[in-house]
Amino acid sequence: MASEVQICNLALAKIGDEQITSLTDNSKSARLCNLVYEPFRDSVLRAHPWNFAIKRIALALSTETPAYEYTAQFSLPSDFLRIISTDLLGDEEYKIEGRFLLAHSPNVKIRYVSQVIDPNQFDWLFIETLAARMAAELAIAITDNRVLSVDLFNLYASKVAEARSIDAQEGTPDNITADLWLGSRLSYTNPVT
Repeated sequence: MASEVQICNLALAKIGDEQITSLTDNSKSARLCNLVYEPFRDSVLRAHPWNFAIKRIALALSTETPAYEYTAQFSLPSDFLRIISTDLLGDEEYKIEGRFLLAHSPNVKIRYVSQVIDPNQFDWLFIETLAARMAAELAIAITDNRVLSVDLFNLYASKVAEARSIDAQEGTPDNITADLWLGSRLSYTNPVT
């Protein structure tokens, strides 16, 4: 599959810059790629619930309890980037604060986006999206071309939209549970005037 260097080279190719052989090369492009690769990888992972990065876990109840408002505190996994869903009922509240999930329930299971660091685990559409995101940022630093940067940000946005469409087709759609707000919206009738 891909490597960090290949992903960086895809980004550099979109800018029209020379390729690198390592993130530790003694070149401006390599230093910039080394600087932005990890933060943008995690940012792009957080931007969309990529199927390859989703995990499920029953959270471990912490021995400490929140100071107020919630009755239970759960440690989030070390590779946690973003929550997708919980097994809490619709009206049960929770909050993410720091590296903890706060709730009223003594047991919580979550689906979350994990921090995948091995490029061999990446989906090819994720690789294209990450390269576009990196290129958009690097374009200003390497070429000082703001128009190119805007074009690459637009490419990044279209890749995220494409990923949403494709990932949504790789499984049964989630059920949408009607609530009071949705019910009131669906039963609204236009008054006769």
